[in-house]
Amino acid sequence: MPFMPLSRPLLLLALSATALTPLTIRAQAQEAGATGGATVLDTIVATGGSGGKITAEGYVGTSSATGAKVDTPFLETPQSISSVTEAQLEDRNPQTLTDTLAYTPGTRVGAYGFDPRFDSFSVRGFDVTYNGIFRDNLRQPGAGSSLYKTEPYGLEGVSILRGPSSALYGASGAGGLYNLITKRPTEEPLHEVEIQYGTQDRYQGQFDFSGPVNEQDPVFYRMTGLARSADTTQVGVPDDRVYLAPAITWKPDEDTKFTLLGEVSRIKTGGTAAYYYDTTTGKVSDFFAGNPDFNDSVQNQARLGYEFEHRLNDVFVFRQNARLSTLKTDADWAFAYQPNAVDPLLLDSSAGTFEERLTAGVIDNQIEAKFDTGALDHTVLVGLDYTKSRYKSLNGYGVSPPLDTRNPTKGRPVDDIPFQTRTDQDQWQFGTYIQDQIRYDAWTLTLGGRHDWVKTDTDNTDLATDAVTTTKQTDKAFSGRIGLTYEFDFGLAPYASYSTAFSPNAGVNQETGAPFKPTESTQQEVGVKYLLPNSNTLLTAALFNIEQTNGLYYEVVNLPTGPSNIQVQRGKLRSRGFELEGVTTLDNGLSLTASYTYTDMKILEGPVGTVGNHVSSVPTHMAALWADYTMPEDGFAAGLGFGAGVRFIGKSYGNDTNTLRNGARALFDAGIHYDFAAIDKKYEGLKLQVNATNLFDRRDPVCSADFCYRDQGRTVIGSLKYNW
Repeated sequence: MPFMPLSRPLLLLALSATALTPLTIRAQAQEAGATGGATVLDTIVATGGSGGKITAEGYVGTSSATGAKVDTPFLETPQSISSVTEAQLEDRNPQTLTDTLAYTPGTRVGAYGFDPRFDSFSVRGFDVTYNGIFRDNLRQPGAGSSLYKTEPYGLEGVSILRGPSSALYGASGAGGLYNLITKRPTEEPLHEVEIQYGTQDRYQGQFDFSGPVNEQDPVFYRMTGLARSADTTQVGVPDDRVYLAPAITWKPDEDTKFTLLGEVSRIKTGGTAAYYYDTTTGKVSDFFAGNPDFNDSVQNQARLGYEFEHRLNDVFVFRQNARLSTLKTDADWAFAYQPNAVDPLLLDSSAGTFEERLTAGVIDNQIEAKFDTGALDHTVLVGLDYTKSRYKSLNGYGVSPPLDTRNPTKGRPVDDIPFQTRTDQDQWQFGTYIQDQIRYDAWTLTLGGRHDWVKTDTDNTDLATDAVTTTKQTDKAFSGRIGLTYEFDFGLAPYASYSTAFSPNAGVNQETGAPFKPTESTQQEVGVKYLLPNSNTLLTAALFNIEQTNGLYYEVVNLPTGPSNIQVQRGKLRSRGFELEGVTTLDNGLSLTASYTYTDMKILEGPVGTVGNHVSSVPTHMAALWADYTMPEDGFAAGLGFGAGVRFIGKSYGNDTNTLRNGARALFDAGIHYDFAAIDKKYEGLKLQVNATNLFDRRDPVCSADFCYRDQGRTVIGSLKYNW
């Protein structure tokens, strides 16, 4: 599909709708203080709502375009929705996307322990790594080991919409979607430089500059970047990164806005971070299962996209968002999996190498219309979107010298492993959707529907014989959402909704060579949201029931080269539970976020020995609490602030046969910060901050699908920042 400024169907819709005489155009607002009660139109501005930007005060997000693709108050969104705001990012200083999300309800991070290779997590028990991560309201595809890494310093926030959401977004998971919101140019000048030093010889420098290009032109820029050199708790697993994100906005008038967003980055880490699991004792050892001499992973990624918005008249706004992204990963790995038959103190090790490339183009065209039909207020959104992804994977398998448990950190040189198989996959997805938010008095009825057409072509090549197996697959599905909300005058908003999801899956089953079938899911949810009057506090509660078929998960499968943790599809899963969340930022300097999640997730249809069991690494109970307090400006400790948090992760199973258990754990975090402006105004903008995660260095084992890891140990990072 060409990247057109305005698609013909949407243009025709816009032109024809303006001639609908039975409709009464709704004024945008009643001007406060308008004489004689006359209705006066506000100044019409381009909102940029489609990117998902959060409206927030401190920790409390109150509206976003994530739940409806148009800016909508959270109280009117008929699904559970949360946000990680700029203030939360500032106070906790997260170093990974999983750190960023660790305090949000329903989000399970750390299911694979310490593993800096991927931003891997789940919500409501469902993995969302491949089909639940969106960037600026556009899908961010993933396949195999080709997963885009996110730099938290490049974000201005995250919106989380829980539950199936394909009615607007197309390919997305059963648990929900995480919309990562990129930093955008600011109209006011912003200049920031920062240096960081932390445990494991972590050195990092970063900067963030933004503002108008000059005083005459309506052009604004932003340039964000960082460089990091760091070791980790695991020998042979570095955490190095270079990141640069330029952006520019052109705003010729109040009706038009165009923003260009770019990014390039290089990430170097290890090919595996797993620990050896002793099947004879059923325990996780202290032995790193990899090989420090054969454990490299280098990922280069880039993206370039834009957001265009133009108000056509008092009723219609047109938006077009697009992005082209690419990544390339080269990795080597080794894995110790069983005692040697001759010398049990040696552990036999398999090894492999792979090269993957994923390129994706995404475009979303939208028309938003606001009008009245009698007593009903409508916000209608009509859209067409298109995604094209190309995935290539080269794989080679071999053996590594055995791991000597008497000297487990010693490297073992491995000869180059040639590639033996190649997979090429092209996937096209086209979707069309419509949504109507109908408001009557205190009621909001949300109706949405979408149809997707997907085509997937897969070629598997045996490089030894050049034999090619070709598979072609065509899928289509309808997805929908219906939700009803009632908003009381005092800020209480109960709601109920039903939603579905449909998601094609890139990649192939390495055991069978067949492409993955689409994943489908349905959800029923009821809940309540309460924005306390005269208090910057939001409380939410939700009950949910989700059923999913053909989901992707990792399981240990015996390949010709030995046991390997690969993606497979399950028959049917069911997740039931409830969530509680409270966030506040008060005038006295206290900000707080708290959550509790209960999840009962079971396998209804699956492999023999798993039906009726709980899904691997999904805790029944999770809870989190983080609070930050800044001392009064006129007090004896002005400028000083401190924060503390605890994350509780309940018991879970380490495999789907439920023969292996993960114990419960509580991980504590802390922070302290000082604003030097409290000493003298000449130091204004200078801030010192220290953050610690897993303060008590708890490194318990955690197993998922019979592969075992350990929690990341204590990290302490000090930063010195200067803003002007």
